[in-house]
Amino acid sequence: MAIRFIGDEGYMKQVSDGIWKDGSRLYTKNLKPGKRVYDERLVNHENMELREWNPSRSKLGAAIANGMKSVPLAENSRVLYLGASTGTTVSHVSDICENGFVYALEFAERVFRSLMELAEQRKNIAPLMADARKPENYSWIEECDIVFIDAAQPDETEIAIRNAETFLKSGGFLLIAVKSQSIDVTKRPEEVYEQEAGKLVRAGYEVLEIINLEPHEEKHCLIVARK
Repeated sequence: MAIRFIGDEGYMKQVSDGIWKDGSRLYTKNLKPGKRVYDERLVNHENMELREWNPSRSKLGAAIANGMKSVPLAENSRVLYLGASTGTTVSHVSDICENGFVYALEFAERVFRSLMELAEQRKNIAPLMADARKPENYSWIEECDIVFIDAAQPDETEIAIRNAETFLKSGGFLLIAVKSQSIDVTKRPEEVYEQEAGKLVRAGYEVLEIINLEPHEEKHCLIVARK
């Protein structure tokens, strides 16, 4: 059952397509009213049911909570999500892109089962069990508006670029959740963030934002770039 909740500041406002904020709390419109994905709070607002988006369990949610200037997701967006895990963030992307589509790629079999269960409930998600280093194995995917990656690998940016070159439309957005410790433990996180952003610039991308994700995610950032 959804409840009526008034947050820290006592009012709900829409901050982007499909995203609402109530004080420090984020929400997306529930694509499947009455159903939770990860024990999140459900809220009734203006004849809609909203799902609370926990920024401590979502890198994209953390970036939005920390003031991401431009969220490129829209109702009709097509998204390639690399490193979907169990689908926590994917479920919120699915909410926002209600009439779009999310290709959710995951390589680990143990979490892929949960992703499959989510996709059975939400028809705008296609779960793909594949290696993001080999986009040729899922080359049938249509051109996307957004490529998002959360892989925590030393070559994550290179993987992101390879997929963006294959699937991202011109003018589309590439979002990379960077875990500095997975790339170089000898450097300060800020140095790693700049290093990875530099790779994007050299590949011909325009870096729009580098958003520090603390305190929600330690030593993480989200890089937002445009093709």
